[in-house]
Amino acid sequence: MTLTAELYFSFRSPYSYLAVGRYRALAEEYDLEIALRPVYPLAIRQPDFFERNHPNWMAYTVRDMMRVAQFHGIPFGPPRPDPIVQNPATHEIAAEQPYIRRITRMGQAAARRGGGLVFAHEAGQLIWGGQENWHEGEHLAGAMARAGLVTEEIEAEIDAQGEELDAEIAANQNALEVAGHWGVPTLVIDGEPFFGQDRIEMVRWRLEQKGLSRR
Repeated sequence: MTLTAELYFSFRSPYSYLAVGRYRALAEEYDLEIALRPVYPLAIRQPDFFERNHPNWMAYTVRDMMRVAQFHGIPFGPPRPDPIVQNPATHEIAAEQPYIRRITRMGQAAARRGGGLVFAHEAGQLIWGGQENWHEGEHLAGAMARAGLVTEEIEAEIDAQGEELDAEIAANQNALEVAGHWGVPTLVIDGEPFFGQDRIEMVRWRLEQKGLSRR
């Protein structure tokens, strides 16, 4: 029997990126379907988030995500550009956010077609894997193609249905909170949330209890 789960994911979250490839590998190896549920990052949902953190938060987070990437052999580097338009000195979030809105809507359009997990991994490798100007040219079109998606269909959909896609993205965030968490990456199995890139082995353990089998 195919098992199912939902992955709540932000394209701006480095930890989401550090988890999604490993979740993709899990779904490819086992009879498991992981549905992507994109959400907007905290910088959009809570613009004052960075101002309220402990002064050590940023330095520790950068150190930790770099060593997680090194430990798992995942290509990693600062996004160029950052999906969030933000003043680096004041941390003020700009009112207009063209990058994160476009890529998150793409992710939701991909999720509608069952290609969200693969697209999130492919796009994440562009954003966090060192691709300069990941938002330009054919980079995202290539990510869509590798996920089995038709670029023209996705582009037309995000242009024509931006509000509808945003409503679905908001519903994803609400569903995450109903499941018992608020942050990403969170994988939910039968209503049980597993938060963080360091819960993947525990996820496998729970899935094995539910009859996880190799493809």
